[in-house]
Amino acid sequence: MSISEFCRRDVVCTTSDTTVGEAASLMRQHHIGDVIITEQRDGKQIPTGIITDRDIVVEVVAAGIDPRSLKLGDLKIPTLVTVSEGASYAETVTRMSVDGVRRMPVVAADGTLVGIITLDDMLWQLAAPLAALASLSSRGRQVEAMTRKSARR
Repeated sequence: MSISEFCRRDVVCTTSDTTVGEAASLMRQHHIGDVIITEQRDGKQIPTGIITDRDIVVEVVAAGIDPRSLKLGDLKIPTLVTVSEGASYAETVTRMSVDGVRRMPVVAADGTLVGIITLDDMLWQLAAPLAALASLSSRGRQVEAMTRKSARR
């Protein structure tokens, strides 16, 4: 399965002209921890950056900068890490781990924004298989006991 099957497609986006305060308001309004910075190229929405709640706290608030006067384009945002919509779950986990990111825009082959995948999304996908594995040893003992009981009859 490709990561496009797990990503969220309802991505909150803004431009580099948005103030940090406005971006924080968007996060609060939508109950999210990030906003994707995009630009229009040939009528396509292309992600160019990401601002997180942690970025705002560490880089702006803690530094005593007024978030209402600072534009997202003025922040020193690290190079955006994206993942292809055709990437596998395992490739996406590896990419997040290697690049040390918790959130990645998912993009089409032409760079168009498709969605976003987050660590939280990935953990939800891992939870069910891990729970099944966790119950395997006790289930194995139950099957073994039933098999032995049937064999004795």
